[in-house]
Amino acid sequence: MEEKLIALCGMNCGACISYLAMKNDLHKQGIGNKYCEGCLPRGKNCLHMGDRCEILGKGLVRFCYECEEFPCKRLKSLDRRYRTKYHLSMIENLSVIKEHGLDYFLEKEKEKWSCPDCSHTICCHKGLCLNCQIDILRQNRKYRWGKT
Repeated sequence: MEEKLIALCGMNCGACISYLAMKNDLHKQGIGNKYCEGCLPRGKNCLHMGDRCEILGKGLVRFCYECEEFPCKRLKSLDRRYRTKYHLSMIENLSVIKEHGLDYFLEKEKEKWSCPDCSHTICCHKGLCLNCQIDILRQNRKYRWGKT
């Protein structure tokens, strides 16, 4: 996990389907997911909220927890959706970063998202390793965390 792949909202872009699709070049494998190099490397600050939050859009903070309104209504809504669908919490991620620091968070993320079979990264959106479990995604493009 890389520091530049942690978005301002607390999303770990390194575990995102669009980043992993690019990293694993899924187009060559016949899977047409969009590619993304991450929010910060693209200069977007936060894909989820940067267009609706002036503070994020202008890059005035490194993380949302630095804002007086943390957690704002929009972040709470995003967090609820991601906890329900994708087994991760942006608010929890930001709280860990604030309390323990970015290096600690990156280490925990590496442990959390490492495939036990091949050590590549498990996709937070699919719940699959796009290295050794790609056949499951080929068979069912709508696969998500054990659901068809």
